[in-house]
Amino acid sequence: MSLAKDKPYYPNPSDYEDDVHSWAFEQAQLLRLGRFSEVDLPNVIEELESLGREIEIQLETAYCDLIAGLLEWNAAPENRTIELSKTIRNARFSIRQEERDSKSLRNRAKAIVDEVYSQSVRQAMIATGRPRSVFPIACPYELDFLRNPDSFPGDAD
Repeated sequence: MSLAKDKPYYPNPSDYEDDVHSWAFEQAQLLRLGRFSEVDLPNVIEELESLGREIEIQLETAYCDLIAGLLEWNAAPENRTIELSKTIRNARFSIRQEERDSKSLRNRAKAIVDEVYSQSVRQAMIATGRPRSVFPIACPYELDFLRNPDSFPGDAD
C-alpha cells in the first residue's frame, strides 16, 4: 500500500536555475509540510547564506552613504541641500531597520563603520571636489551620533 507522501508534492518542481522565485516558494512549502526529503537542500543553504550577506551589504551601504553625506555636510556647507539632508535621513532610517532586524549586525556596527569609512571619504571627495587631506583619517562620528535621526555635524557648536 502506497502512502500519499510517497508521491512528490510537486510533480514538476521549479528549477532553481530557471525560476528562483517559484523555487523559493515551493521550498518553503515543502519545509512547512515537513517533506524534508524533497527539499533542494544545497540550494536552500546557498540562498540562506546569500540572504545573510545581502543584509550585511545593505547595512554597509547605508553606513557608507550616511558617513559620506555627513562628511560632505561638514566639508562643503554650500552643498547643504534638502537632497543631502534626505540622503542622510534615509540612510539612518535604513540603518535603524537593518539593525532592528539583525542584532548581530548591530553589535558589529563599529567594525562596519571602520570598514566602510575609506569608501565614504572617496564618495565625499567626489561630491565636494575636496582633497583627501580635508577629511579626518578615521571616522569622526560615534555610533550614537550616526544612529540619531536628528543629529547633523555642527549641531553642538
